Amino acid sequence: MELDLTSLMTEQRNIKTNSIDTFETLEILRIINQEDQSVALAVQRALPQISAAVDTVYRAFKKDGRLFYIGAGTSGRLGVIDAAECPPTFSTSSEMVQAIIAGGSEAMFEAVEGAEDNHAQGSTDLLRKNITSMDVVVGITASGRTPYVMGAIDAAKGAGAATVSLSCNPNSQISTRVDNSIEVTVGPEILTGSTRLKAATAQKMVLNMLTTATMIKLGKIYENLMVDVYPSNQKLIERSKYIVMTLTGISYKDAETILKQTNYEVKTAIVMLKAAVPLVVAKECIQKAEGSVRKALLRAKGYK
Repeated sequence: MELDLTSLMTEQRNIKTNSIDTFETLEILRIINQEDQSVALAVQRALPQISAAVDTVYRAFKKDGRLFYIGAGTSGRLGVIDAAECPPTFSTSSEMVQAIIAGGSEAMFEAVEGAEDNHAQGSTDLLRKNITSMDVVVGITASGRTPYVMGAIDAAKGAGAATVSLSCNPNSQISTRVDNSIEVTVGPEILTGSTRLKAATAQKMVLNMLTTATMIKLGKIYENLMVDVYPSNQKLIERSKYIVMTLTGISYKDAETILKQTNYEVKTAIVMLKAAVPLVVAKECIQKAEGSVRKALLRAKGYK
């Protein structure tokens, strides 16, 4: 069956780059850069929809629900990247934010031809995660019509999960099938149909927003510092010390000492020092404040 893509904005020709094959190197780079600058403005226009999605994910997390990204090709890879970065950045479990890519893990490194066209496989792959009504599923598809992603969204709806779509075409097919649609219309690509360019940049920006804003709302950030960082390597261990030093004014050596006492729980160290309370009290205050350092410090004042 013939597939008509002519109506998709991401498949149309960009008149600014019709002669890009004749450009010198610097001119090629300038036009790419100029087109990329329009992406942030396209994301800005979608902020109300992105905000609604953040609130949906936040409510799910508060009820111990999970966030699932599902996509094919570049869109799927971007979901995998964002999910993989949550545990070290925010000390989340690997279950909290998960990504599914058409073709499985090997598709991260090599294209798995035809995987994106399998509607039934999208449904199967998602249902293997035991989706429930507490979860949120975000379907990522630049075209807004990828069968694999559509299959997953249909399965999510059947399971009662909240559904969100992230596409780069106006009035996309997937938008009509979800609870909350995010359409970031970036216009024709520099190379016709190559959505690894502007569309992918837009998707990366939106995924950054979804998890970062949600984690801020969950209290995993204090001021603008990653106080829930998981010190899984030397860089993150040093960052933990820097955060404690910055917020409390203590020395490097003292930061190292107190972090060892808290098993490198940065939040606990901060509350202990800023509120002058013992470890057990700091932990209790953080727990009662549902992880918020700011609220925990207010609670800790009552122990003085």
